[in-house]
Amino acid sequence: MIKSMTGFGRCEIAEADRKITVEMKSVNHRYLDVTIKMPKKLNFFEAAIRTELKNYMQRGKVDLFITYEDFTESNVCVKYNKELAAEYMQYFDRMAEDFSLDNDIRVSTLARFPEILTMEEQTVDEEQLWKLLDKALKGAAENFVETRIREGENLRNDLIAKLEGMLAHVDFITERSPEIIEEYKEKLTKKVEELLSDKQVDESRLLMEVTIFADKVCVDEELVRLRSHITATRDALLAGGSIGRKLDFIAQEMNREANTILSKSSDLEISNRAIELKTEIEKVREQIQNIE
Repeated sequence: MIKSMTGFGRCEIAEADRKITVEMKSVNHRYLDVTIKMPKKLNFFEAAIRTELKNYMQRGKVDLFITYEDFTESNVCVKYNKELAAEYMQYFDRMAEDFSLDNDIRVSTLARFPEILTMEEQTVDEEQLWKLLDKALKGAAENFVETRIREGENLRNDLIAKLEGMLAHVDFITERSPEIIEEYKEKLTKKVEELLSDKQVDESRLLMEVTIFADKVCVDEELVRLRSHITATRDALLAGGSIGRKLDFIAQEMNREANTILSKSSDLEISNRAIELKTEIEKVREQIQNIE
């Protein structure tokens, strides 16, 4: 099977008053490029997340979104800084003494000063949190791969159909090429006879001209290579795997052969077929860009 680089996956896991949601989507890219957006408290899992994702994908620009919700009542606590409160009181006593004032500080007033009472988040069990995150990550990645495979199957079927159409163009050019040489020979013979009138035609000279023309418009090698490239592409699509880069290279070679055929052609029908080939090759190459 082959995979498209376009995909989407989502998974939500809720356990023990905690919920993690993982979403990922991707488009085509030459390499694997992962962008992760997640809460700061999960940042220390980034390396593990990237390692895990490599088990499911090799290429593509992937955007990963992770949300984390903690519904436990004990996830935060109040911290009392006794030493800082004592230091505040020492200064209040000194101020009262220096200015002959009553020290009227109440507990409620003292508690409002900076850093006396603070909210502190409880330490999270990293192993337990990773198990929850890893479960959601794998679930989203599996859904993600499924969508890539479905899209990949559609791509493969469409590409194989296009390759069959390209082979039909190659077959036509292969059959047509010898005919244009015979037609050229007939036209040249007729033209020479008209010019020489009743004089005898020099067959050896005529044969030389036809040979030069045949060599000039010969595309046998290009047709053989082009047919081979089309067959190799079809075989790779049927074999499956991570073949995107390989197929992109073959498509470039196919385009080069089609260009040569077009440049050598002196026949309108072959030229039209070569143009059709170039058009189909470009369509194939565009679709290949989306194969992993």
